[in-house]
Amino acid sequence: MTKPLNILVTGTSRGIGAAIRTALTGHNLVGHSTRGSDGEIAADFGDTDQVTALWWEAMGRLGGRIDVVVNNAGMFEAVPIEQGDEVWLGGWERTMQVNLTASAALCRLAVLHFREKGGGRIVNMASRAAYRGDSPQHWHYAASKAGMIGMTKTIARGYAAENILAFAVCPGFTMTGMAEDYVESRGGAKLLADIPLGRVAMPEEVAETVRWLAVDAPPSATGTVIDVNGASFVR
Repeated sequence: MTKPLNILVTGTSRGIGAAIRTALTGHNLVGHSTRGSDGEIAADFGDTDQVTALWWEAMGRLGGRIDVVVNNAGMFEAVPIEQGDEVWLGGWERTMQVNLTASAALCRLAVLHFREKGGGRIVNMASRAAYRGDSPQHWHYAASKAGMIGMTKTIARGYAAENILAFAVCPGFTMTGMAEDYVESRGGAKLLADIPLGRVAMPEEVAETVRWLAVDAPPSATGTVIDVNGASFVR
């Protein structure tokens, strides 16, 4: 195995994040969750000050050096347009803050740090929705993930010469508790019929993609976006 890396992964308490944590066994990993548990750093991504505090806490735990940041934390909240202006806009702003702004804050801190340390890697968790859109109740979710793609490509193009690499992963439906509820609410078998593979992705499949990008992907792959959606959307 390659020399152990110092890695910060957000949203590691369950689902894809927990699988990423397992996939990166052998590296020096600091995880995060909203409440903090099992050694994870607690930070509410609705508060950018807590995101900044997360970075510095992780730096302290990892001896002042971070080699890889994986932005996995996010939320998926339905907000129908029929709801009132205040509710709908509140849902939009909350999702943008948690899914995009918090990740952007960590990306900025990572880029500044990587410049001092001679490089590093960022892996951002986007979604199939960034390209194909999502349900009418999830404008904000699709927009936040499209923003994640734009940010990732900008970082890749802007800092590759400094050995700062950026990648994104776009899962479709993944078999987490959140996805199971959503699949059932959307008709179950009918939704699965839209996936040529015939099933949703497993968290371990997404996690292995993240692991490869974080550890083994060649530098020339910077800016890459990898789909993990059973061919339900191909570009």
